[in-house]
Amino acid sequence: MGRAFPPPKGLSIVATPIGNAGDITLRALDTLRRVAAVACEDTRVTMKLFALHAIATKLIAYHDHNAERMRPQLIRRLKAGEALALVSDAGTPLISDPGYKLVRACLDEGIAVTSLPGPSAVIAALTLAGLPTDRFFFAGFLPPRQAARRAAIAEIAAVPGSLVFYESPRRLAECLADLAAVLGDRDAVVARELTKRFEELRRGRLAALAAHYAAAGAPKGETVLVVGPRDAVPVEAAGAGQGLDALLTEALSRASLRDAVEEVTAATGLQRKQVYKRALELGQKR
Repeated sequence: MGRAFPPPKGLSIVATPIGNAGDITLRALDTLRRVAAVACEDTRVTMKLFALHAIATKLIAYHDHNAERMRPQLIRRLKAGEALALVSDAGTPLISDPGYKLVRACLDEGIAVTSLPGPSAVIAALTLAGLPTDRFFFAGFLPPRQAARRAAIAEIAAVPGSLVFYESPRRLAECLADLAAVLGDRDAVVARELTKRFEELRRGRLAALAAHYAAAGAPKGETVLVVGPRDAVPVEAAGAGQGLDALLTEALSRASLRDAVEEVTAATGLQRKQVYKRALELGQKR
């Protein structure tokens, strides 16, 4: 006898498979069959999942390009008493997609929102990485241009935990090199094609991983980067090329004094006054 699930009401946030049809819960399948309609990023992708599980529920496209127009329509249907579901192309919705705006609108209107948890590339990569999981920070996609990317990395360099990123395979080598330059040569993992047939995890230090992908070229499939916490050693003892002078010299070669000081302060955890004083001394030697 099958398990009886509560009937869906309001908006259900439904996690769908990252890579194979088995990564979906029984409750998620039950909900997707019983709601009035399912909002999804790409109807063609979700239609494949529906075909595998004989689901006939109507699909509605809801993505970055039409969200502003579609959101009021979905809210009207929900306020009229219909139960709807929201899915992403893969994994848990709202992680790096516009779904949070729909949830915010529902909450503002007093509409019930329920989460049906399941696969998440962030959590899958973190649990497989073998790096500390007691504290972590998910930073999404970093900016595509180097200067903005390094500035974004510097902002979170002092986070006392593992760092998790999404990244395009085409920018992977450059991103790893920038992470090494700003954070220092930390332990890291590149997780590719999670839960799929060609799942691969490559572990190493950031500099070595950057060199590998620069030589091997862009990998195929989606990638998640996990970077371990800062090594618990003084910056001057962190190894050749990773001392305060090396970090400052590299930062000053491409940034203003102020920006270089902010970046290195964040990366090292040292006092800004100490870093600024040393930056001035190095500038006088140039």
